[in-house]
Order: sequence, then structure tokens, then C-alpha cells
Amino acid sequence: MKKLVLAAAMTAAASTAFAGGMDKAMMEPEVVVEDAASSSSNIVVPLLVLAILAVALDN
Repeated sequence: MKKLVLAAAMTAAASTAFAGGMDKAMMEPEVVVEDAASSSSNIVVPLLVLAILAVALDN
């Protein structure tokens, strides 16, 4: 008799645990941050090299 009551209690506990079903796993989107490249940095270095070359050739 004790086994029957224990089995009934386990069945009741198991059925209420899964009553709502499984939810989908919620995953947060990964945030990717990129540094914005400025277009002025692409022209500063060659202009600096030209200025140094001009000074060096002027001497």
C-alpha cells in the first residue's frame, strides 16, 4: 500500500512539473562594436611623408 501511495505521489509531482511544457531557450543577441575608421587618417600619413621628403630634398 505504501508503494502505491508513493507511486501516486511521484506521478502527481512529475505531471505538475511538466504541465507547461518546455520553453524555447532565450538567447540574447551578441553586440558587436566596431571602431569607425576616419577617412582623414588615410590621407594624413602620405601627406606627412611627402612633407618630410620635400624638406629632405630641399636641403
